[in-house]
Amino acid sequence: MALLFFGKDPNTNGDDCPTVWVDDASADLVFQGWKADEETEAECRTVGHIPDTEAVIRVPARMVPLIRKACDAAEERADVR
Repeated sequence: MALLFFGKDPNTNGDDCPTVWVDDASADLVFQGWKADEETEAECRTVGHIPDTEAVIRVPARMVPLIRKACDAAEERADVR
């Protein structure tokens, strides 16, 4: 598996901050984000179950340009498959 790096949260110190990648093999988006607080997670549970293999994370809105680039790259890779 090769992850293509698209960027980290531009308003952090660069360590342990929200990050976005695209998996080059599957074209999946991969996110690192802050763990959601209990209130946010509880609200998410109102629309469905969150299995142990999944997590609710927060990614700041200021990362939208990076996420958009990652989405475009993922879409291009998926189209090639």
